Amino acid sequence: MTTGELLRQLVQMLLMAAPIACISWTVTHEEVFREPREFCKRLSENAGNVFVKKFFYLFTCEYCFSHWITMGVLAVTGFRLIYDDWRGVIGAFFSLVWIANVYMSLFGRVRLEIKHERNEAVIAEAKARKINHRA
Repeated sequence: MTTGELLRQLVQMLLMAAPIACISWTVTHEEVFREPREFCKRLSENAGNVFVKKFFYLFTCEYCFSHWITMGVLAVTGFRLIYDDWRGVIGAFFSLVWIANVYMSLFGRVRLEIKHERNEAVIAEAKARKINHRA
């Protein structure tokens, strides 16, 4: 494998991890999937069968769900990392899951910072209104 091929695969992997992270985050966190996620959460907490519990838990955890999305992406794209055989599939699988979860962690931190800044702005506005109201 040449350096150019390796660089191409690494760039491809970094790019492929983004939609994996996006899909995993959207299904497990965003409002658009709230009802199905709550349904899965209830079943994962209340089902009598441990396999049913674990199956439905997969749809509530971004880390767990990213494994399933990665499997789908690898099946569709046929992407392999470094090796052209089964070792390339295994390497690509775990690398993509890891990078996607790094992306989701970064996104979660950014969202938390934005929420914190918004809350500070709301508090500052309330204080300003209170001061202006007294004057």
